[in-house]
Amino acid sequence: MADLPFSNIGLHHIGHLVADIGESAAQYEAALGYRVESAVIADPEQTALVQFLRLPSGAHWLELISPDGPSGKLATALQKGGGLHHACYEVQPLEQACDHFRAKGWLPLSAPEPARAFPGRRIAWFMDRRRFLLELVEAGEPPLSLKHLLRAL
Repeated sequence: MADLPFSNIGLHHIGHLVADIGESAAQYEAALGYRVESAVIADPEQTALVQFLRLPSGAHWLELISPDGPSGKLATALQKGGGLHHACYEVQPLEQACDHFRAKGWLPLSAPEPARAFPGRRIAWFMDRRRFLLELVEAGEPPLSLKHLLRAL
């Protein structure tokens, strides 16, 4: 395993781009037993609406993402079919994780910025050479904190 210059890395969520969050959440609940764990959150900075679901014994979340309108950044991606959008890892400290991914050749898409879905915490976005999107979320307090989720399991 690689020596990482940061600690507390863990899979936080998988982002899934969908046309209708309510319809998709209902399908995940009925077919797989997911439970809705957040309200639909409007995130104008990301031009998105998001909602988090989790399997009852799951150690990470599923994030349903929908464009917040026809001109949002995600509207074009959804027109191409949607589906898997990104993986998000919770890390601490965020700056050292960002430095690590830059040094490994990942393209930073945003500097750390406050996150609507994670009050008091920041996120940063990266893309690798294969165009895979990676979100980093700063470890911290609830809502949607791995530290508190793992204690409850």
